[in-house]
Amino acid sequence: MVVVTRIRREVLTLPAARLGADNPLPPLRPLDEVHRIDDRDREEMPRDMARQLGLEPLAGLLPVRVRDGYGRTREPRRVEALVIENDRLRATVLPGLGGRIASLLHLPTGRELLYRNPVFQPANFALNGAWYSGGIEWNIGATGHTTLSCAPLHAARVPAPDGGEMLRLWEWERLRDLPFQVDLWLPEGSDFLYVGARIRNPHERPVATYWWSNIAVPEDVRVLAPAGEAWLFGYERRLRRVPVPSYDGVDRTYPANSPYAADYFYEVPDGRRRWIAALDADGHGLVQTSTDVLRGRKLFVWGAGPGGRRWQQWLTEPGTGGYCEIQAGLARTQLEHVRLEAESEVSWLEAYGPLDAPPGGEWTEAVREAEGRLASALPRTRVEEAYAAWKPCADTEPAQTLAVGSGWGALEVLRADWKLPGTPFPESTLGEAQAPWRELLRTGSLPEPRRVRPPGETLVAPHWRDMLETAPATPHTEYHLGVAQWHAGDRAQAVRSWERALPLAPSLWPLLRCLAVADQEAGHHERAAERYADAFDDLCRERRDDGEVWTAAVAALGREALEALLRARRTAQARAVWDRLLPAVRQRGRFRLLHAELLLAEGSRARARAVFDEDFEVADLREGADVIGRLWARLGDEPLPGRYDFRMRPDPV
Repeated sequence: MVVVTRIRREVLTLPAARLGADNPLPPLRPLDEVHRIDDRDREEMPRDMARQLGLEPLAGLLPVRVRDGYGRTREPRRVEALVIENDRLRATVLPGLGGRIASLLHLPTGRELLYRNPVFQPANFALNGAWYSGGIEWNIGATGHTTLSCAPLHAARVPAPDGGEMLRLWEWERLRDLPFQVDLWLPEGSDFLYVGARIRNPHERPVATYWWSNIAVPEDVRVLAPAGEAWLFGYERRLRRVPVPSYDGVDRTYPANSPYAADYFYEVPDGRRRWIAALDADGHGLVQTSTDVLRGRKLFVWGAGPGGRRWQQWLTEPGTGGYCEIQAGLARTQLEHVRLEAESEVSWLEAYGPLDAPPGGEWTEAVREAEGRLASALPRTRVEEAYAAWKPCADTEPAQTLAVGSGWGALEVLRADWKLPGTPFPESTLGEAQAPWRELLRTGSLPEPRRVRPPGETLVAPHWRDMLETAPATPHTEYHLGVAQWHAGDRAQAVRSWERALPLAPSLWPLLRCLAVADQEAGHHERAAERYADAFDDLCRERRDDGEVWTAAVAALGREALEALLRARRTAQARAVWDRLLPAVRQRGRFRLLHAELLLAEGSRARARAVFDEDFEVADLREGADVIGRLWARLGDEPLPGRYDFRMRPDPV
């Protein structure tokens, strides 16, 4: 038998915004996650669901940094891609951008099975900021879009179960400290892309984990799944059980029928095959199915309201059709995490391919017909057999490296001497970010920076915190130790570590900023404002140039300082911070918005309104945020202009 699967490199040229530099300030505040619910809703849930909703929720983003340096200016840019194809399907994968499948093309019909975004435009939807829409993304870590949304993954060729080739993607997920892999292959003549996925827990303790595969498809479809009920989550943060397909007299399986953004988590009965499909009016579309471990299925819609329409425009370019998402995960809902036992793993197999079935009419009949068509095209037993055939291959070592991810996995493997067959994290991938931590591991001492610059990333896991506590107590070490202690919940000790570092520290502003955050979290807003003002003064004296790294520091600290000073009604000091921002920073939409707030605080309502009239775009506007609308309401009684309307929920009654 001749195997025709091919893996090749390709370069895409897309209108793309630059990602920019990461925010150098450690994210000390609680996680800004919109997927939280009212405690009243827990009373009506199954016990396992309620238990998993409360399983080890993340307190923050550490050790990951926030990615907020992107803008809204798009220029043609080259994007490295890997293509895996047989004579039926062509999958285009972006290893440098989270390993996302950007396109899944059915070759005999020429139909694109996914929503393929024609641009790369980051927006603030990932747990750590930068995320982009379209294709199939792999979400691991915690509720929300993964911190790896715009990060490089390792990629390699690996022998496939049928003797051909697989494309393997893998990385180290840092929020939970877990390695994972995604294997893609196309059997000869197959209309379905197989995806073998595995998450491993090498630790000697259980860990909470999370997985959702998110599939963007055009929104002019009907979404089918084998369920008669769903858990509805809206951005008013309520979770309730609703009938499928209709409630309140409206069929919600047509995405355009929902007025606001919402999640529908389908309650697929135990023993029923796990699948979800999106079919257009002619009955053509995509189906996703899996082994039963991947139990959850979901539909996400933006809604037909002006806020949802605005977000759709924001994430792509004018004239592009809208999209919805069909998804599959380890739990019923995305608000849950699952327990992964010590030194164990969880794995499953997914399949993606075309489906032709009549979508309309009575729900039960439409689902039955689609399920029958799926059974003919890809029997459930074949998926189980493919999973069984893939499992022995999951440990096969890569044959050829195609892309390189981060060095964090290599650092953890070096520390613990873990054996992770199939997903190598070689020391050659260690880079500048890992260098001081490798030195701490080797010598027991964290090296002092060789030049003046913003501090590097802090590792906060218990084993690294223990090493910091026994290392020589230099100001640099005390800074990182304080961050690790803060993450562990020992806030009083973190403050003591930062205060101990102040007298001898060559750079005061990183410590003063951490202490200012501690003051804010404790409710001491006046003292926080004073410390922020001092920190910004120190940063302006220390800043060496207007390059990307220092600009990111000035923007990040300047924003926090302005917000703290305005909250404390220290308008003159806020103006002094504004005047010392770099001109390029003041032109950013986020800072135009802050300037309008500053002008309003100074009593210049007309000038604040003029900022809105001149137009601005807050590139890092957070999903679910209403900061623009709230400020607009303070300026007058006029309706919020459509260009500023990103509301994802009804106005409170």
